[in-house]
Amino acid sequence: MRIGGLASGIDTESIIRDMMKAHRIPLDKITQKKQYTQWQLDDYRSTNRDLRKSSDKLFDTVMKQSTYMKKNVSVSDEKAVSITAKGSTSDFSGTIEVTKLAKQATLQSGVIQDEGGAKLTEEKMKTKTLDDLNIFKGEGEQKLIIEAPGQEAKTITVKSTDKISDVLNQINEKTGVSAFFDSSTGKIAMSAKESGFGAVEGDGKIKISSTDNDDVSSDLASKLNLVGADVKSSIGVDAEFIFNGLSTTRASNTFNINGFEISLKQTTTSPVTFNSTTDTDQVLDSVVEFVNDYNEMIEKLNSKIKEKQFKSFHPLSAEQKADMKEKEIELWEEKAMSGTLKGDPALSSMLNNLRSIMSSTVTTTDKDGKEIEISLNDLGIETTSNYLDNGKLTINEDKLRAKISENPNAVYDLIGKSNTDPKKGGIAQQYRNELQEAQKKITVKAGSSTAVNDSFALGRSIKNMDKQIERFESKLEMMESRYWKQFNAMEQAIQRANSQSAQLMSSLGGGM
Repeated sequence: MRIGGLASGIDTESIIRDMMKAHRIPLDKITQKKQYTQWQLDDYRSTNRDLRKSSDKLFDTVMKQSTYMKKNVSVSDEKAVSITAKGSTSDFSGTIEVTKLAKQATLQSGVIQDEGGAKLTEEKMKTKTLDDLNIFKGEGEQKLIIEAPGQEAKTITVKSTDKISDVLNQINEKTGVSAFFDSSTGKIAMSAKESGFGAVEGDGKIKISSTDNDDVSSDLASKLNLVGADVKSSIGVDAEFIFNGLSTTRASNTFNINGFEISLKQTTTSPVTFNSTTDTDQVLDSVVEFVNDYNEMIEKLNSKIKEKQFKSFHPLSAEQKADMKEKEIELWEEKAMSGTLKGDPALSSMLNNLRSIMSSTVTTTDKDGKEIEISLNDLGIETTSNYLDNGKLTINEDKLRAKISENPNAVYDLIGKSNTDPKKGGIAQQYRNELQEAQKKITVKAGSSTAVNDSFALGRSIKNMDKQIERFESKLEMMESRYWKQFNAMEQAIQRANSQSAQLMSSLGGGM
């Protein structure tokens, strides 16, 4: 802490602080410039993130052929058969006749008794060990082997300290069988996780056995009543049906053919007809979303590159903020941060190129296979007549819907089709290529969140300004120290003069 003016009565600290304010003006300008550059850097990176999201969305939606080939399937008897398109791009039609439904193999144990010989309860199933229930006594372990139809046998390891609930959990987790305890009957019920297989392999039953390598009399499968005369089981049965004249089978009632999921619900006495058509509404929704996203992006970017700069509103220093209200700071910085991307050449060039792309034509074929040229205008998608919209698109949905119904493949060729040369692909690929080119240019300028400052232009500018600020602050510290030395020297001189004056006055007074 420095205290001045004891001899002179001068407010040294205030004088030096005011003198230093003038010297700090160049430093404040550098600091303000650095803050504005940081705002600019943040805006560039935010824009790049938006461009990347737009690019990824184009690739995941309108650049995929399946987007334009989504199907609806009509079935003459939906109570017997349901058919759903699962990514198929081809048409699907014909007949199906269901002669037998697939069934899962099942098994019901005999009644399981507790330690007192009564029917086992739900509570004891969860709390009593196999040892407590006299099912598996002593130490060691047994292997319970379970084989579901059509699958390899699976083995679980059981200890006497396990509860029946532990055994059932292992069966459910490690085998091809689902099992549960029914407290009403005191039995374990099992069913194969996969239906069918009876007509394909073996006898189609769930098979259970156990070994302890020692005492056959303590056989776990027998003690749990999973084998023996009291056990009831049914075989798994494959579904049998005639598909477009072909008699065939499946292990499950739900299966896929040519990208369509078919579910058999009941047997039929006559063929069920089915036919797929383009899901016009879903395709239309995808194209409309593509146009809306494009409009939203160009509106946002145009507002950025045309945003006004308020050059008289500089970033505020901590001292300036201390003298202002929160709302005043907010309004000030809103203007100070404005125009960080004004006139950016990378974004301006991209937007100009996108307007050209949206009016370009692509070669495709009509519904008769004849080669034609097609543009967005042919789909009912046009540039608005208002020049202030900066190239926004508008949609005639009726015209678009009709074109999708007439020739969805042509819509795909125009918008989504890819080419090894991006400039010769569909509109979405050309659009995405422009986004990626702009991203590269912005990255050269603003880097990425993990990039070091030396690797991009704005980062190097910020690093240079940091060095200037550091040098200037050192210079100001030296200057302030020099002022204090000068004022201290003045104080000492005044103090000596006062001391000499007091001595002189004392001497004169003494002489009188």
